[in-house]
Amino acid sequence: MHVRPHRQTPADALARTTDRITPDRHRAANCAKRRADAVIPCHLRRRFRRSRRGGGDPARLSAKAPGPLSAGDADNTRHTQPVPAIVPPMDAPLVAIDWMFIIGYCVLALLIGVWFSRRAGKSMQEYFVAGRTLPWWLAGTSIVATSFASDTPLFVSGVVRTQGIWGNWLWWAYAMGGMLCALFFARLWRRARIITDVELIELRYHGRPASALRAFLAVYSGVIINCYVMGWVMLAMVKVADVLLDWHPVTTLAVLTALALTYTVLSGFWGVVATDLLQFIIAMVGSITLAVIVVRHVGGPASLVDQISSRRGTDAGVLDMTPLGGGDPIALTTFIVLLAALWWGNGQGGGYLAQRLFSTKNEKHAVLAMLWFCVAHYVLRPWPWIMVGLASIVVFSNTQLPDGDPEKAYPMMIARFLPDGVRGLMVASVLAAFMSTIDTHLNWGSSYLVNDLYKRFIRPDAEAKHYVLVARIACVILIVLAACIAWQMESIKGAWQFIMVLGAGSALVGLLRWYWWRINPWCEISAMIGALVLVNGTWWTRLSRWVGLIGDVTRDDLLWFYGGDMFAVRGLFIIIVCTALWLYVAYRTKPVPADHLEAFYRRVRPAGWWGPIATRCPDLQPPRDTAKRWLAWVSGVVSIYALLFGVGYLCLARTTAGLAALAIGTTAAAVCWTGIKRLTNDAPANE
Repeated sequence: MHVRPHRQTPADALARTTDRITPDRHRAANCAKRRADAVIPCHLRRRFRRSRRGGGDPARLSAKAPGPLSAGDADNTRHTQPVPAIVPPMDAPLVAIDWMFIIGYCVLALLIGVWFSRRAGKSMQEYFVAGRTLPWWLAGTSIVATSFASDTPLFVSGVVRTQGIWGNWLWWAYAMGGMLCALFFARLWRRARIITDVELIELRYHGRPASALRAFLAVYSGVIINCYVMGWVMLAMVKVADVLLDWHPVTTLAVLTALALTYTVLSGFWGVVATDLLQFIIAMVGSITLAVIVVRHVGGPASLVDQISSRRGTDAGVLDMTPLGGGDPIALTTFIVLLAALWWGNGQGGGYLAQRLFSTKNEKHAVLAMLWFCVAHYVLRPWPWIMVGLASIVVFSNTQLPDGDPEKAYPMMIARFLPDGVRGLMVASVLAAFMSTIDTHLNWGSSYLVNDLYKRFIRPDAEAKHYVLVARIACVILIVLAACIAWQMESIKGAWQFIMVLGAGSALVGLLRWYWWRINPWCEISAMIGALVLVNGTWWTRLSRWVGLIGDVTRDDLLWFYGGDMFAVRGLFIIIVCTALWLYVAYRTKPVPADHLEAFYRRVRPAGWWGPIATRCPDLQPPRDTAKRWLAWVSGVVSIYALLFGVGYLCLARTTAGLAALAIGTTAAAVCWTGIKRLTNDAPANE
């Protein structure tokens, strides 16, 4: 086996050159320095220069600079086509044109906030749901932009490096929930005529338990979970700024949160959705541009596939769309559980997604907004990120990534391949993705605190402008808490998994509360308590071992069960236990009073098991289109996944398979669309 001889590192070359500088050799030394700068990140160059002045240890620089290939690395590259040498320098500093793009975007976002500030300050309806006047395309695009945060490309590219393409089923599985929401729940949310999904609690339930649950969810969802989500989004921007800008985490958090906070506080929901449209366009242009440049540099799609397939040390299944042929039982089990159960928590919508549905013109626009979200989110967006993640396997080994973190591969590819100007556009696109999520979570979280806590329990009769002021103050509190959480986080993927498993316990009761009259607030309370207890099994295991209730073997088995690889099985376990718990509670406690249920039934007009209540409303015709909706759901799910696979196969140079999948997806989409048009023809023009 041929191994390349030891090469001097760029740091060594720079050190020797600077040691022997004389006026005669000044030009040659500058040339050597520029060659070294081409591969040494800017923050390492500064660290090295400080070390030459006695301010640091040169060994630290040499340890982190690209070094000689090991025998294994050399062998891994024997069968791969080398990346072309004519590429932009690694971690090259941003130039003036880059900063023009970035500053221009920030100024435009602030101008939008100022433009909508007067309209947003009129009332809570305007500040939180845009006066219920959004068209479907704007509401749907806003959902897409919000779900595309700065953490998403980092997460996707990191998953591709560690698990392969199939690892994206962690979020691809939610396409089934998105289609379920479009066909069954979007119209119900719009009919409810509420400002937040938490407000539904007292619309559906009655009495003190309902009031207590509403107050608890306002704090739990609006503060704890909301700040946790914003925390991992901020963590992603910290990683991007660390690689591209060499900013300290405190600087990153201070600058970016101040920017997002300013226009969100000013403009309310109108400014949020308007900037979301701009941010979606910029983010998509940036991610597609990076993918095209990167794939071209590695020789095109076919060459990329060949290099990955022949690269030693790379899992043979990294290019597989599913883990069915991989032979890994844990991966296969995770895949099955994701498809069978874990997407239920996303089936009814809720949160910021429901906020967009409340804001649409009518229920037809709500349905179309969800359909557009499903297409844009699952068919259009994933593959640029996936292709960059695959190319990063060829370009960087794990040891070349900062701290060996696979989630930093994406910003490393930006730094390595994008030329001046385009790099600034890409940074602006990542910043846009960050702000589109942060502004939504600030507006949405403050709506909980104002509408479901402050107005409901503290000051119910204040003027509209007073509530808008309180909402703006709440935004400041939320973003400070989120920044503190981001400071403590380490892994984006781990945070995703924790939220997914935590929400699994109350997923089924959340779906069925629309369709079964027997569910009461105690069902939701018991499901949430059960999930909170079970999701923290690691803590209970260690406590049990400390007090002597279990031995070392049992402790190790339980800690393995609560490890990251078993999160899907753990989620299924939580669903089963919590469902059994809330079903028991449903039959052991009193149902909601019939008068209250009748008021809910008349407003929302749900299908399902409402027999005793439906008989009290003979003037209302029970829905009879459930079978048609299920047919549209099946065809919609088939179309989304077939189109997703079709685009992917074309990106991977599998033309025949790609065209076949696109044909299947188009046919299924036509069937789904025909059914949806029939179902929405009778929707009121305005509500």
